[in-house]
Amino acid sequence: MEGDFIKINKWLLPLSWLYGLGVKCRNTMFEIGILKSRSFKMPVISVGNITVGGTGKTPHVEYLAQMLQNKFRVAVLSRGYKRKSKGFVLADANTPMKDIGDEPYQIKQKCPNVTVAVDKDRCHGIEELSSLDKNLDVILLDDAFQHRYVKPGINILLVDYHRLIIYDTLLPAGRLREPLSGKDRADIVIVTKCPKELKPMDFRVITKAMGLYPYQQLFFTTLQYDELRPVFKDNTGKVTLSQLNNQHALLLTGIASPEQMQHDLSPLAPHLQQLTFSDHHVFSKKDVQLINDTFAAMPSPKCIITTEKDVTRLYNVEGLSQEVRQQLYVLPLRIQFMLDQEQTFNQFVINYVLKNSRNSILAKGKDDHKPNNSHHSGNRPRTISFRNN
Repeated sequence: MEGDFIKINKWLLPLSWLYGLGVKCRNTMFEIGILKSRSFKMPVISVGNITVGGTGKTPHVEYLAQMLQNKFRVAVLSRGYKRKSKGFVLADANTPMKDIGDEPYQIKQKCPNVTVAVDKDRCHGIEELSSLDKNLDVILLDDAFQHRYVKPGINILLVDYHRLIIYDTLLPAGRLREPLSGKDRADIVIVTKCPKELKPMDFRVITKAMGLYPYQQLFFTTLQYDELRPVFKDNTGKVTLSQLNNQHALLLTGIASPEQMQHDLSPLAPHLQQLTFSDHHVFSKKDVQLINDTFAAMPSPKCIITTEKDVTRLYNVEGLSQEVRQQLYVLPLRIQFMLDQEQTFNQFVINYVLKNSRNSILAKGKDDHKPNNSHHSGNRPRTISFRNN
């Protein structure tokens, strides 16, 4: 487990010390009030991490949005990384990906009934969303654990199982964006991308090693894959996951951490090749030619598998060969809670939103309602205990 994908450059540790000093100064300024964190009168839930690279933020935000939309009016607010627009942008069904970024675009496509907006200034974004929809019940902040200008009601920290923060170190020697003590701000910690074959002892070892406080809840999630879907209408065939054992499959990814997907697909697709680009990669003409040439050189029968996030950037790329378009599939994924923890997680989040929604505020009256979520003052969440299965 320890160091699955962790590589620490010891020569860069002095620079990590200097980097850490700067981050500690910034955090201290928030703690003593020189820099201000704002609380809001409506429920705000933050999902993020303290590492560079993917921990599964988007599928966890999607899970929350889909779970909450059955009971509440939900909005997702993101920075909109690498978008071409500026300021606050409210997405609709026709908003192009370049105006909001690939991840918010993906969320809007999968959750059309959820309000999606982007704004680098999260406080301003929350104000805009609140004024645009007076009936809004909850705002989900995507990738905002380190955005300390907002004080969320629930702070969710995601930790990649394959790169546990307890074994990592600060940038640039490692991949931590702030010291390990930053995890203490989390109300909920979720260890993501866990192998499905984890044993009860593995969960107990991680739980002890994480060293969380009694007020923090710990959950574990794994990736669950749905059936492959054709990307283009040109593709009139159908390849299922069970048929990959007879296919020469090319896994095309431009995400931060494709290792778990590679691990999960390998038993299903013994003839799996990989073509890997950097996270949020914008595919150039040269990249498109590489994709075309790589696929053309593969023996038949064959197919290309890519991620939902990559499809948002591949869909309008010019130059993909007809052969590629006819054999390009997207692999949808969703998160699944382990240890029968789903109901506990859902109920905790729902109770928070019910207690702090603006409708609840109006019903109680402004004078006797405290806008800060109560679990920060006495009603602490309980630590999860594990059964021997």
